[in-house]
Amino acid sequence: MTDSSNTSRRDFLSVASVGGAAAALGVFGISPAMAAGVAAGRSEKPLKAAFSNAGLQATWCAQGKSAAEYWGKLFNVEVTWFDGQLDAVKQRAAIDNMASQKWDFVAIQAFGIGTLTQPVQKMIDAGIPVIDMDTLIAPLDKINVHAFLAPDNEFMGASVTQALVTKLGGKGNVIMTQGALGHTGAQGRAKGFEAVVKQYPGIKVLDTQPADWDVTKTARLWETYLTKYPQIDAAFFHNDDMALAAYNVMKAHNRTSILIGGVDAMPPAINAVAEGRMFATVRNPSCRIHGGAIIAGVAAVTAGEKTGPGIPKNIVTDGPVVTKENAAGMLWMEDHFLI
Repeated sequence: MTDSSNTSRRDFLSVASVGGAAAALGVFGISPAMAAGVAAGRSEKPLKAAFSNAGLQATWCAQGKSAAEYWGKLFNVEVTWFDGQLDAVKQRAAIDNMASQKWDFVAIQAFGIGTLTQPVQKMIDAGIPVIDMDTLIAPLDKINVHAFLAPDNEFMGASVTQALVTKLGGKGNVIMTQGALGHTGAQGRAKGFEAVVKQYPGIKVLDTQPADWDVTKTARLWETYLTKYPQIDAAFFHNDDMALAAYNVMKAHNRTSILIGGVDAMPPAINAVAEGRMFATVRNPSCRIHGGAIIAGVAAVTAGEKTGPGIPKNIVTDGPVVTKENAAGMLWMEDHFLI
């Protein structure tokens, strides 16, 4: 491989760490930029990669699979999927199966931190580059993954919570519905929420129970909340699927005045923001994370780039808050796997 192609791959990892829509367009731009990126990084021989994320029931995970397969075709990578099924035990069985096979590289979003350490370490020991996506497989000082691509979850939680609190004028009753508590992304989103609400004495937090990314569990929780609490002014959800599931319960109870904030900025949520059913969401860039894992994996294999000073270990992939004002543009970028 030439020095210029090696530099292009390192530049991708550096640019990916900047985050935001501008970085997405710069790296994953269409037309000349896309052509140049593929020409610089496409593997000459077919590569085999294994991917797993928390569970394809989640819209974010399903979009990530589509993005990984799309970018895999561009970079000559055959992607095999091991579904986590939103269950730590089932994902562990899937990753044990993954670790029993040979891959050019793998990319994994763990359902919970520490649940997959042993089989992932087995693959690393076998010389397989492992790209960690969205939530920590294990602390980065405990496991030598090639790179960790993830948003700033604390920022995401804080930014949506701030939008809700500002709309409320700093006063009101708020509920946070968390994801799986062992998920480092959920932990960060909760920290962001807490960092904002503690600044507003007029905000009362009524409940913070987890729903584990499960829309059925979310609906059950919100049936209880709407019976228990006569006044709920806003609700922050750790992902959009849970937010929209709760909205359906609110609608059935004629409580749609509750301001709803989510995370991920998936197409159904963006449409909900545009239509006023949700107040705001924030982009957790599924396409950039899963597509970036393809590019990082190809770089690791074709150029022999190992983790070290030239490769950032923790690549921050942020996205913007989505409101009515920018919803249409965000939807377009998602449709083109840009962010």
